Amino acid sequence: MSVDVRLDPGRLARLLRLRGGIVERRLAERTRRVADIARAEAPGSMGDYIDWHIEEGRRGLQGVITCDHPATLFVLEGTRPHIIRPRRAKGVLRFEVDGQVAYAKYVRHPGTRANNFLGRALRLGR
Repeated sequence: MSVDVRLDPGRLARLLRLRGGIVERRLAERTRRVADIARAEAPGSMGDYIDWHIEEGRRGLQGVITCDHPATLFVLEGTRPHIIRPRRAKGVLRFEVDGQVAYAKYVRHPGTRANNFLGRALRLGR
């Protein structure tokens, strides 16, 4: 006895791309895992600003991880040495040094080394 099995590639592809299907569930699981690693790798409170979702792109479903912290780009790419000035004219900067409050008209920031915690999370979450 022989059994003839025919697969319709178009139908199979549509079945795999269905919302709530096995591919979306697996993609959501992996995206969530990478987002959790990114939260752990992020400096300071930046991890609180990380979120993820699944969306339909041009090539099918894709997992998207975002970080809405205002300094994200500076952390990911690093900064060159720069001067920090108060926001208001004739204002002063207030900060703490060794537990003492200090004031300054400007500060020479030494810059920061890049910290690509999102890329690192992606590599670790494979």
